[in-house]
Amino acid sequence: MDRLISLEPSNLVVIRVEPGQKCSGQLTLRNVMYTIPVAFRFQPRNKDRYTVKPLTGIVAPLGTVTVEIVYHLPPGSFLPDSFPCSDDSFLLHSVVVPGAAIKGSMSSFDAVPNDWFTTKKKQVFVDSGIKIMFVGSPVLAQLVMDGSMDDVREVLDRSDPAWNPANSPDIELRSRSGSTPLEAAAGCGEELIVELLLAHKASTERSEWSSWGPIHRAAVGGHVEVLRLLFLKGANVDALTKDGNTALHLAVEERRKDCIRLLLANGSKPDVRNTKEGDTPLHIAAGLGDEQIVKLLLQKGANKDIRNKTGKTAYDVAVEYGHVRLFDALKLGDSLCFAARKGEVRSIQRLIENGAAINGRDQHGWTALHRASFKGRIDTVKTLIDKGIDIDLKDEEGYTALHCAVESGHTDTNPWRCNKRWYASIYFASFGTIRKWKIGKRNRNKDSTVEEEKLKDVRGLRGSFDRSLALAVV
Repeated sequence: MDRLISLEPSNLVVIRVEPGQKCSGQLTLRNVMYTIPVAFRFQPRNKDRYTVKPLTGIVAPLGTVTVEIVYHLPPGSFLPDSFPCSDDSFLLHSVVVPGAAIKGSMSSFDAVPNDWFTTKKKQVFVDSGIKIMFVGSPVLAQLVMDGSMDDVREVLDRSDPAWNPANSPDIELRSRSGSTPLEAAAGCGEELIVELLLAHKASTERSEWSSWGPIHRAAVGGHVEVLRLLFLKGANVDALTKDGNTALHLAVEERRKDCIRLLLANGSKPDVRNTKEGDTPLHIAAGLGDEQIVKLLLQKGANKDIRNKTGKTAYDVAVEYGHVRLFDALKLGDSLCFAARKGEVRSIQRLIENGAAINGRDQHGWTALHRASFKGRIDTVKTLIDKGIDIDLKDEEGYTALHCAVESGHTDTNPWRCNKRWYASIYFASFGTIRKWKIGKRNRNKDSTVEEEKLKDVRGLRGSFDRSLALAVV
């Protein structure tokens, strides 16, 4: 026999640590003797940190005694000196006491004299294998921030299931920084820990104590894969921080382009105004002068006409900070396309002189030349070409201005003709048959009659033109 008392459920005592609450755990001592009582004495080596109740007692044959171990946190700290596994140790002395009087399940400390546990007694057993493990929200949050995946897993596994994992204090209660473990893991980009916490039913929403939720912390940190995990668990893509920002606001502010794309792909609304200034993500991007983010937001339907609480649009913000390269995307480009569509040549010249990008595109990838060609504005087309516009630019579907001119039947505004190129071959599909017109321009006067006849044929087919079929310019 190597011991008189067995430890249940094991020699590891789990102590739950929570701010403002008693930090305690329990250990059951079972007398393994069938007929003889056993006396015990439980001694912590660090008596300033632990209180044990009862310290000593007598256990009836095959009986049990539950011992409570209370841990006293260091002054001003929410965490133990060492965690999750403590360096502290305990000694459990046990000795058989035949014929000892037992008043109840245990006796008082005074009933068990100290000399019963002296080494002179041959029946004394000493167990030094008792260990302490700390769990609880501050411990878990700190382990998350440290990236200690194995320790996090062990703490979660050791936590009492009766604490209700869906709202477990281990997962939901605030840590020293006021954030939940999931929020801390998301902010640190710890994908495996985030996945583990989500498997334990951690909430994806911002806790009432936190300023930012998991989605906000992941977006600010640029942790794309963490965002994906949160979205898979149903995280609200437009959830607000305590001060009224969405994750998209924060991602734009930190210029996290991959996170911005993922947020927009998951339905984040680009026109949400924050609480403090009334800014949309587009206002923030305009203030930063980030042309790529501005265009990304515009492509996803951001409204450039929304005004913040000071009455400014995103264009006004760009002007305020002197971000000239954004003028075209936020306003001048719209004006240029509008003028091209209306055929207002003077307005086009003035806008270009004021800084409008001649090759600027709208959210569909159309340039001013696409607009003018589609509307048949021949003078506008010539003006844009004279100003150096790129006639070969394609929209999102691969269409050039030439396609727009042919499709709408305005072949006299063909930008290739206006540019006096030698040859243009127009391929298009009609009634499932590929037809080819070759327009010779080597001798414009000589071939003008033949050319006009062929262009009439093209114009006559515009009603049956199927844009979904193949159309190419070579």
